[in-house]
Order: sequence, then structure tokens, then C-alpha cells
Amino acid sequence: MITKRIIPCLDVRDGRVVKGVNFLGLSDVSSPVKLAKFYSSSGADELVFYDITASAEGRALFTDILTEVAATVFIPLTVGGGINSTEDFDRVLKCGADKVSVNSGALRDPSLILQAAKKYGNQCVVLSVDAKRVGGNFHVFAKGGREDTGQDVIEWVRRGVKNGAGEIVLNSIDTDGVKNGFDLEMLHAVCGAVDVPVIASGGAGCAAHFKELFHTLPKVDAGLAASIFHFGEVSIPELKQELAADGIRMRLLPQNDDFTQERETCHA
Repeated sequence: MITKRIIPCLDVRDGRVVKGVNFLGLSDVSSPVKLAKFYSSSGADELVFYDITASAEGRALFTDILTEVAATVFIPLTVGGGINSTEDFDRVLKCGADKVSVNSGALRDPSLILQAAKKYGNQCVVLSVDAKRVGGNFHVFAKGGREDTGQDVIEWVRRGVKNGAGEIVLNSIDTDGVKNGFDLEMLHAVCGAVDVPVIASGGAGCAAHFKELFHTLPKVDAGLAASIFHFGEVSIPELKQELAADGIRMRLLPQNDDFTQERETCHA
């Protein structure tokens, strides 16, 4: 049985981690460097760093803060935001990223996935998909969830994997920040369409939602969340212990007596 992954996500705007609901109403949370260090030491399996306004603002991803984050963590780091060329891949990887997440850039130029996969390997290319229900169908959205492309989600992920994407992150706009559980219906459709790892994003509100995710959809490789981890509603070590006790295979760290104190001081 493959070990499931728990992945915190840092949505970064103007050098700070922010969080909203349904991709709207963003509020300040913390320093990405402090949160990254905290998650790396508390047992997160990977970390995702999104410069969430880079594409909408038509600029390159900020690399100064990314370099600081990469130097802080000792777990795989996936980075996205404003990735429009293989040069952007190169720049982000040189800052310390292990994988590069592409979204709007691939929608503008689908050949970007193929070019990057050939140059850096499939394992380096993550296709991030912001998806929402429109008229009973799953549509792909661009520019941080601001623009409906009209593209069908299932057709898009199949095309992305065919071009060389080694992993899919499915971000459900419908469930983002709502904390009522992952979008199991949408995830089921995507898992049935591709044979690469699928990461579920959007909707986690408690440990039970991760249990439901992994038991209901065994093909899902990882659960990604933000606010429940940022605000201390769910701690990663406790979540992983609870999932392991429920028969879900997890990578566990030894108990850390200093963890509680560290959690209380990380949100400066």
C-alpha cells in the first residue's frame, strides 16, 4: 500500500501567506518562511508554495521570498504562480523548488507541459487545475479562479498527462475554504481519467474529511489543505497519527514534546 501524503499549502500574496473562501476574501495569515519551517519540522510530507496573484497581475513569480522558503524546508517543495515558459521553470528550480506547478501558463500554451517534461522530467511537472461546476459540468478556471476558460476538466487533465504532467493537483473552487469536506465527486471523475498521482485540494475542515477522502477514493495520493493547518485547527502530527490508527498508511515522525509550544509561536 502506498503511503498517503499530507501537504500544507502556502498561498502567498505580496510576501505574506493569505487565505480566503471560494478563492475570494483573502486575509493575512503569516510569514511564509516561518510557516514553511514549522510545517517542515512538524511532519508535513511536502509543501506547496503558490504566488497566487502572479498570473492575474501578468508578472513573474517573486523569487526572493521563495529562495528563503526553499532554504528553510527539508521536504519536497512544489512552486507555482506565473509559470509561462521553460525559463520560468528553470528560474524556480534554481531557487530550490523540487517540482513546478503550472496552471494558467499551460492553458495559454499547452505545449509548455510537453517542453518542460522533456527538459526536466515528468516528475518535475505538476498540472494544477482550478475547477468549478458550471451548468452541471466541471470547468477549468484560469488566473487564480477569476476566469472561466470553458474547458472541460476531464479533457484537460487527460491532455495534460498525455503531454507529460507527472502529477495533478485538483483545486475545487466550489469547496475551497468552506471546510465541509473535499469535492469527492469531482475527484472521483479525475482519478478515473488519469493514471498519475492526484492531489485533492479544497474543502478540508477536520481530520474526518481526510479519512473520508482516503477511504472513499483510494486512488487519491494526497490531501492538501491550508487554513485548518495555518490556524491550528488541525495539527499535522495529530492528523497523521489519527489516520494511521484508522488504517491509512502514513509517514510518521517521533513525538515531539516541543511541538505544542512551537505551534503557538509560528503565527507571528
